[in-house]
Amino acid sequence: MNKRFLVKSLLSVIAFLFLFGCATKEPMEIPSFSATTFDTNMYDSKLDNFIVVFDASSSMRHTYKGTPKFTLAKTLGNQMNLTIPELGQTAGVRSFGHDPEVSKKYTELLYGMEKYSTANAAGALSAITKPGGFSPLGTALDAVKNDLDGLPGVHNVVIIVSDGLDMDQKIPQIQDLKDKFGSSICFYPILVGDAPEGRAFLQEVARIGDCGFFSTADDIMIGDGMAAFVEKVFLTKKAMAAPMAPKVMKTDRKDSDGDGVYDDQDQCPGTPVGAKVNAVGCWTLDSVLFDFDKAEIKPEGYPLLDAVIVILEKNPAMSVELAGHTDNVGTEAYNMELSMRRSNAVAAYLVNKGILRNRLATTGFGFKTPVALNGTSFGRSLNRRVELNPY
Repeated sequence: MNKRFLVKSLLSVIAFLFLFGCATKEPMEIPSFSATTFDTNMYDSKLDNFIVVFDASSSMRHTYKGTPKFTLAKTLGNQMNLTIPELGQTAGVRSFGHDPEVSKKYTELLYGMEKYSTANAAGALSAITKPGGFSPLGTALDAVKNDLDGLPGVHNVVIIVSDGLDMDQKIPQIQDLKDKFGSSICFYPILVGDAPEGRAFLQEVARIGDCGFFSTADDIMIGDGMAAFVEKVFLTKKAMAAPMAPKVMKTDRKDSDGDGVYDDQDQCPGTPVGAKVNAVGCWTLDSVLFDFDKAEIKPEGYPLLDAVIVILEKNPAMSVELAGHTDNVGTEAYNMELSMRRSNAVAAYLVNKGILRNRLATTGFGFKTPVALNGTSFGRSLNRRVELNPY
């Protein structure tokens, strides 16, 4: 399964992880998130090997803005995993801390080091289920030296996701790691929370790394922050080949569907009038997401649907299939009925805004076609959706 298909399937393009649990609600709803799909024809990997070092120590139990820092960190990790394109990099995920019920090891390599796979990395992140214990980052970084030792390539990246607390005496191990790999290694610490001592510690990590930089979860987890982070850390644009003679003048190129992408680059000809398209001319549509066991459209779904209404009004011959889906909690029969209620709720909204009902096909799939793993709150939140498929 290639990365483009996986991201498209996982997201329908995307809400964030850990929005609500299926049986109980999280303290705070995390903002929706749409993963950027990078065109692998336009980018090369900037790095050869990378490892994400994840803080699962007891301080991560504490809340930040009403949500456990551990939940925010896992959300960020899954976001990043969905955004990084598979370009042959060698990758790993290592955690440190741990509740004894999860692991009695101070640090553990949960994934890698192997060729990066979005699906396999997601499995590793899902294994980090509960924070606890003290903060043996130094032990983890000593292990990272072995993780990276002997790998091919000359550009290694260490991403540390942590609140930076209880890290007194960890600087020597960070310096040892830098001394071992020199200019071939860069550190990218990401602060979860707002503790001044945590910020100071992780900023010092970035300074030792020299070629990396410090970030905060607040910056990366909003707007286009994750896309910007991934592009800057992981990607470099491919050099464009010199055009072959005879050179085609820009004025000779056609854009038959008027979407702003020339026909020779347009992978989706016939785009509806007024539709927003990506770099290759394809209409980008998010799914409408729902709360657990609900069929009411959430306020954040209204702008998406209002934009679809504009397109339908400009394209009177177009119809839309509204495909309802659920997570896997409950019986098959109940979820089939719930998925239809969600589909019909979206149809009712569009009809109330003036779209003819005969232009809307409503279907329900229950929990038969998930786009994410149902084993996590985040995965279930993505599966509670209505997809809009124009035809």
